[in-house]
Amino acid sequence: MPDTKTFNPWLGRIFTGVPAVMLTASAIMKLAGVADVVKMLNGQLGAPIATIAPIGVLELVCVVLYVVPKTAVLGAVVLTGYLGGAVAIHVRAGEFSPAPLVLGVMVWAGLYFQDARVRALMPVRSVD
Repeated sequence: MPDTKTFNPWLGRIFTGVPAVMLTASAIMKLAGVADVVKMLNGQLGAPIATIAPIGVLELVCVVLYVVPKTAVLGAVVLTGYLGGAVAIHVRAGEFSPAPLVLGVMVWAGLYFQDARVRALMPVRSVD
């Protein structure tokens, strides 16, 4: 039976879909070698050109794990690691981008609103 206090499957779908679409687009741009993406990753962030395509493959694998319901929690865990690495690379380069943090929160919010097991692990309690 759904937990009516926090259960909202549409919020879950939105919070799952936005990062999935954004990360898929990001992976495709890395795999396609879009010039602006390569310039940013190589020039500003210091990633060697030879690592850009493998990073795109890794990103795509993480997204696939996340959108498949049976592996969604594993996908969220590996996406959290991937996005944490993105934050670290940006900080190391001397810039701060809130996008990976926002996407990471959205990844877990999507699961929270769709999966009772995740809600059981991270209960939100009201202050009485």
